[in-house]
Amino acid sequence: MVNIIYVEPSGHRKTIDVEDGWSLMQGAIANGVDGIVGECGGSCACGTCHCYVEESRLGDIPPPEAAEEDMLDTVAAQLRPTSRLACQIKTTAGLAGLVVILPETQG
Repeated sequence: MVNIIYVEPSGHRKTIDVEDGWSLMQGAIANGVDGIVGECGGSCACGTCHCYVEESRLGDIPPPEAAEEDMLDTVAAQLRPTSRLACQIKTTAGLAGLVVILPETQG
């Protein structure tokens, strides 16, 4: 299990133990985190799991692949340098304590 901190659009912080190897999206959906929709089920085809990863931890996750970069261009919320799709980030022990901020809107 990997401890991930989700900051919901309301500002409420939820600390969740996510199964190793699950995506950040799967962890959020399975634990009722507000702010992640995940309409495509994690296939990088909808952009409804847009999130902001804390800047200091960007080096701890692989960079986005071309498909993710293309899908990020379609998200409803403002893009930031820390924007990622939660379905494309798999949990590992090295991500323990990662803070993921969810935008006010998805879709």
